[in-house]
Amino acid sequence: MGQQCAITGTKPSLGYSYARRGKAKYLGGVGRKVTGKTRRKFKPNLQRIKIEVNGQVKTVRVSVKAIRSGLVKRPSKKKPFTMPSV
Repeated sequence: MGQQCAITGTKPSLGYSYARRGKAKYLGGVGRKVTGKTRRKFKPNLQRIKIEVNGQVKTVRVSVKAIRSGLVKRPSKKKPFTMPSV
């Protein structure tokens, strides 16, 4: 399962990269002209993070969009061992 978010299922999507020339109209030119179109991929911003699923901690690839929107439950950090005070 390469390049796919484990939470949202986001995959790379296809699109175009436009090559343009000329001066924009608002700057006094005659407008920008498209001189070429090239196929390209829009890849999701995937990060490898630890998440908590049903009480178990797993390392999965998750998109940053899912992390920032709160769809992911991060595991709580355990405190280091300390001696009990008597």
